Amino acid sequence: MTRPWDVFFEEKMRRIFLEKKSVVDIGGGLRIDKEKNNRYDRSREWLLPLTKKVDYKILDKVPDYHPDIVGDIHALPFDDNSQDALICIAVLEHVEDPALAVREMYRTLKPGGFCFIYVPFLYYYHAHEGYYKDFWRFTKDGLEHLTKDFSKREMIGVRGPIETLVRLSPLGRWKVLCSLGFFFDKLAGKLSSNQVSGYNIFLVK
Repeated sequence: MTRPWDVFFEEKMRRIFLEKKSVVDIGGGLRIDKEKNNRYDRSREWLLPLTKKVDYKILDKVPDYHPDIVGDIHALPFDDNSQDALICIAVLEHVEDPALAVREMYRTLKPGGFCFIYVPFLYYYHAHEGYYKDFWRFTKDGLEHLTKDFSKREMIGVRGPIETLVRLSPLGRWKVLCSLGFFFDKLAGKLSSNQVSGYNIFLVK
């Protein structure tokens, strides 16, 4: 079953990689480079040809996983108005000051630059010992406030409340049960609920 947040993700990724010349993946959240990441997501291999068409770099706060750039999202090592596009997937919940991090992304983007963010809302604790802690969860209202300076914002919830509940429970390890959760969310008209696992956000400076 095609999920609307997956369609949103693919559409925005294609737009970023086809319309911009350089892309910085903060934290390596795309998980498409086995040599510069602590995880690899096989389901996103379709992105690899797109990354070859641009100057794609991974930024991380530590050198452990061989990123292209070592830097802190609280003080990005870029000039004002210098970056074409930034991707920030599952990062803001792990930083001490997400408001400052968003301001840094805004500062360093060129006018008209793109930013894609994913953050969790109803999601389990997922710190990584020795690498990052798990500080925050984000509501729709909070995200609208954090991103208020951008000229354009598109946002979609990831998973409805029933699938989110399944994911949070031990049943979430079985994909078929998650799919059933999605089916019942769709049947009940709950895909537009604010009780979601997280949010995909596409921003234009």
